[in-house]
Amino acid sequence: MQIGPYRIDPPLILAPMAGVTDKPFRLLCKRLGAGLAVSEMTISDPRFWRTGKSLRRMDHAGEPAPVSVQIAGTDPAQMADAARHNVDHGAQMIDINMGCPAKKVCNAWAGSALMRDEALVARILAAVVAAVAVPVTLKIRTGWDAGDRNAPTIARIAQDCGIAALAVHGRTREQQYTGQAEYATVAAIKAELSIPVIANGDITSPRQAARVLRDTACDAVMIGRAAQGRPWIFREIAHYLAMGETLPEPTPAEAGDILLGHLQALHAYYGEPAGVRIARKHLGWYAKDRSENAAFRAVVLRAESAAMQLQLTREYFQALHAGARPEPGILQAA
Repeated sequence: MQIGPYRIDPPLILAPMAGVTDKPFRLLCKRLGAGLAVSEMTISDPRFWRTGKSLRRMDHAGEPAPVSVQIAGTDPAQMADAARHNVDHGAQMIDINMGCPAKKVCNAWAGSALMRDEALVARILAAVVAAVAVPVTLKIRTGWDAGDRNAPTIARIAQDCGIAALAVHGRTREQQYTGQAEYATVAAIKAELSIPVIANGDITSPRQAARVLRDTACDAVMIGRAAQGRPWIFREIAHYLAMGETLPEPTPAEAGDILLGHLQALHAYYGEPAGVRIARKHLGWYAKDRSENAAFRAVVLRAESAAMQLQLTREYFQALHAGARPEPGILQAA
């Protein structure tokens, strides 16, 4: 898939997720096969650009191209300024958030709430595209609710305004993340547009990714929650799309190495104690799929230091690699 001057290969994109797709996680997912990783949402209001959180979200040093930064807001001029500011700080693509269903975002008339005002959508898109020389992409939902699935209209507006690629989550805002994603609307949008269209929602396996690409004729798929705790899903999908066969799950030793590397990156990026606290949710996601991980969750998530998190995680995966079934007694926090 081509977005402006950038070839996205494989056509697999890490979805922007607030509090998740920070720099350590983006780098990890890119290393494990994502063709593009979009940053966490950054606010367009300049009053918040100098906060520690915003400065961290605008840190792209050492990040491989293309660097895609998502911005959110409701004022066209402010969004244009935010796009320029992020390009000045390393963004090589700007992604506009019109898909977030969070109440605090929608109450500010941003995120997916914008889909209820098509004229405002057009003004925001035109302002941002005119403000920067890099590709501008857009992420939307199928509509506000089941009675107002206006994504095809928004998609045509986006293409007319010069949007370089469009991602569509197959749910309405009203659905949040409940129910099942539907792809008929996504397929209809793809059939009408000439720009790349990216399918998003409930893509949790290589076979599902291949099925969605086939049924929608989309140019790429976007992976969100399925990558939490399983960042290797990108290489699994890439391999299946290329070879038609399923890769085996990572061995305990490999999974342990991936997780330990991720923890070390989080500790280095955020420092203590923030890195330890932020790492806990990733530890929980890594531990969610196996019954024996109850011991891991019960103890490792209580670690208060980076050293203890690493030690307990290392011991757990060493026990798995040795063929043992870790029990709570193996993982005693000091």
